Amino acid sequence: MKIVIIAATKKEVEPLLLKMDEVMYTPQGDYLIECKYKQLRVIFVITGVGMVATTRFTTGTREIRREATFNIGICGSFNRNLEIGTVVNVVEDCIAELGAEDGEDFLTLEEMGINEPSRFDVSMPMEKDFNPVVDLLPKVNGITVNTVHGNEKSIDKVVARLHPMVESMEGAGFFYSSTHNIEPYAQIRAVSNFVEQRNKNAWNIPLAINNLTDKMIEILDYFNLK
Repeated sequence: MKIVIIAATKKEVEPLLLKMDEVMYTPQGDYLIECKYKQLRVIFVITGVGMVATTRFTTGTREIRREATFNIGICGSFNRNLEIGTVVNVVEDCIAELGAEDGEDFLTLEEMGINEPSRFDVSMPMEKDFNPVVDLLPKVNGITVNTVHGNEKSIDKVVARLHPMVESMEGAGFFYSSTHNIEPYAQIRAVSNFVEQRNKNAWNIPLAINNLTDKMIEILDYFNLK
């Protein structure tokens, strides 16, 4: 059985790589890492930061036959009830900045009469018994941005317009590339910080990555039992 795990940076998956039974670096180096974990073959794809890179490399994995695909990483939370370190299942995402300004208003592609997807809902394609560990995670809606929010005015605007719970720089790109996948796919993230004026002293990236690693091991262990 084969699982594909897509991440923006190697830092976000390094503790998970240490949990693998065998790690085999390919000629592509850090971009593509093949591993063995118990009965599974796990392929890590390191895309680089941002939705463009994520879309490119996720699309490039289409020829790989697999049981499931995961996009994993850290995220910022708009919702203070999602404590730092919480691992979530992002089931809805959108490209927050895709559209046009009209004075003080923002026009989506739909409002502009352009029939191109900018919002993605993955709750329907998921198999009912895909993975109980995934199913039990808090389900949240997210936005994907090129510039992470760190200004109170822009934060208020995006919250009023889209009501997001989390934000990342890759999620919607992953969903866009996975829309026509036959196998199940999911975006699993851990909260590393609250979305507010940039204050790295309040972040806890190590906690987020460690919790994400533990949850991914639980997810992989379930596949090993199938």
